[in-house]
This record gives sequence, C-alpha cells and structure tokens, in this order.
Amino acid sequence: HHKIANLWATISRGDIWKGEIKNRAKDGSYYWVDTTIIPFLDEAGQPFQYFAIRFDITGRKLVEEALQKSKAKLKRQTQQLQGTLSELQRAQTQLVQNEKMTALGQIAAGLAHEINNPVSFIFGNIAHADSYIKDLLHLIELYQNYGGPLAPEIAAHLEEMDLEFMSEDLPKLLASMKVGAERIREIVLSLRNFSRLDESGRKRVDIHEGLDSTLLLLQHRLHGMSDGAIEVIKAYGNLPAVECCAADMNQVFMSILSNAIDALESQPDPRQIKICTEVVAGGDNHEDLPLDAGSYAVIRIADNGPGMPLAVKNRIFDPFFTTKAVGYGTGMGLSISYQIVVEKHGGHLCCISEPGQGTELAVAIPVGGSTGPDPSLLQKPL
Repeated sequence: HHKIANLWATISRGDIWKGEIKNRAKDGSYYWVDTTIIPFLDEAGQPFQYFAIRFDITGRKLVEEALQKSKAKLKRQTQQLQGTLSELQRAQTQLVQNEKMTALGQIAAGLAHEINNPVSFIFGNIAHADSYIKDLLHLIELYQNYGGPLAPEIAAHLEEMDLEFMSEDLPKLLASMKVGAERIREIVLSLRNFSRLDESGRKRVDIHEGLDSTLLLLQHRLHGMSDGAIEVIKAYGNLPAVECCAADMNQVFMSILSNAIDALESQPDPRQIKICTEVVAGGDNHEDLPLDAGSYAVIRIADNGPGMPLAVKNRIFDPFFTTKAVGYGTGMGLSISYQIVVEKHGGHLCCISEPGQGTELAVAIPVGGSTGPDPSLLQKPL
C-alpha cells in the first residue's frame, strides 16, 4: 500500500516512477513485474495520460527467494557445525585430561605402593632401635658406676665422644626420624586417597579427607614460598558422607587450591586461604536459602589475593583461557572442574571476585546425588 501511494504521488507530480510490483493472477498465483511509468503532461504541466513499460521478472524473483532461503539454511548448518566442532574439541580435551589424570593416578598409586613397604620397614624398626640404644646407654652408665677405674684409652675416648651430649641427643634424633617416617606415611596415604583408583565410580566419601589429602600434596607450595608461608584456615562444618566420584572431586580441589596459591604468590603478607564447609538443607525451614528439597555440601575456598576484573571472571570456566605465563597453565583446570561439578554431579560452581577483594570459589554438591542448589545462593561471599 505504501509503495502504491508513493507511485501515485510520484506520477501525479509529473515525475517518472520506477519499481517492482507484486501482482496476483486470476488463478491465485503471484507474479512480479519490473515497471516504469512515464506521465505525459499538458500545457499546464498536469499529467493527462501515462505510458507504462513492464517486464515480467517472476523467474528472477523466485531465484532470489530460493537463494535467500538457501543462504539462511547454510548459515544455520554452519552454526550447527561450529557447535558440533567446539563440542568435539571439548570432548577431546576432556579425554586427554582424563587420560592424564588416570595416568597420574596410576603413577601416584604405584608410588604409594612402592614407598609404603620401605617406609613401614623404617618406621617399624625405629621403635626397636630406640629401645636397643636406651639399653646400651644404660649399660655404659652401669659400667661407669660399678666398673672400677677406667683404662686411660677408654677414658680418653669417653672424653672425646661427649657421652653426656650423645645420651641426650640420640633419643631426640630417633624421635625426629620417627616424625619424618610418619610424615612420609601421611604423604603415601594422601597419594592413595588422591588417586582413589580402587574406587572407580560414585560412593559416599568424606569430603574433608579429600580436602586434607589435597592440601598435604600442596604443602611444599604452601610453605615453600621465599617470602613467608601461606596460612590455611579451615572452618569445617559437620558434613555427612557425600555421594560423589572421589578422585574427580579431589581434582577439583587441586585446581581451585593451586589457582589460589598462584594468586597469592605475588601478594604481600598476610596471605591466607580459607576453606569453609557446610551442609545446606532444602525445604521451607530456610528462609535465606530458597532451595529445592534435599541437602547439599557447600565447599567455599577463598583467598585474599588480588581478585580479578569482570572480563577475566566471566571467562575463567572457558576451556584454554588462562592468565598465567606460557608453560604455567593450560587453562583447562577450572573448565574441567566446572564439568565435573555441574555436569557430572548436578552441582554448582560459582566464582565471587572483584579487583582488590580476593577470590572465592563455591562448590555445591548434592549430598545424595540429586540436583544442586540455586546458583544465586552461592553468590553470598564468606
């Protein structure tokens, strides 16, 4: 209608109109004509008749429409292909990472098994050695008290070896060896807990045990800083056993804690990582937590590092996105953590961070394997 009004306005002024018109034929089908209308003017400059030149362009129009449709179809197919390709890339990365984690788990389990025997041997024998040494020291004491005058050579040797100091120091030395052996046993246990190869699939596990074994494996980084150690504050709640895949959850804790340590490396003291755990129950009895029925284990890991700008925060779960220098990170840790928590366990993984405010990652896992809580409740910082 607008086009026809424009046509009449143009030729009424005495101007030539040119355009395409869609007409309906008697049989109901449409056809297109390319039309030029030339007005003839009288002495007063008014049009008194019109000359129309028309070309049928229906064929061209049909081709154009078909072309538009095929372009739109091609665009849709390209988008689908791109989606499939990124899905394949993600699946491939996940496979590679799973292979790596399985290999790492097997190495860890193998090491744990290999180290366990000699350490048990050392640990078991220290107690006997301690007892024997105490007996020998007591025997020397008895000789000194009841053995009469000492031969000059023995007296000189006793003077040289400082028996009094040795008697005091030997038990201390054995005690520290015992502590060292105990420490190796703990690390071996952590390696076994971390790899959890004997526990494929889901089962009810102690989340705190997983956190502690991961922290123990990161001990060298927490304490090995050139400018002071990182303090770990544990505020563990009373968590029940959670139905999950233990090795996967340990991998999530390892990624989040490693990132927290990285963030604190350039920070001045005090440097802290705070780990809070709590059970959040669904239902009506929680006004501040609008949850579905069921209960959830919420694990919050917060650092007092530099925090991150919004542009970085929005991308931390993207595959291959990393802020670390080349060779220090693949950008896969949090992406895989997200898949483990959200897709594999039906939970939530949220990040709360602002520049200068530190960073917190909140993990929520359904205790019984149901769906997780509303992600908005995780946005309340510690």
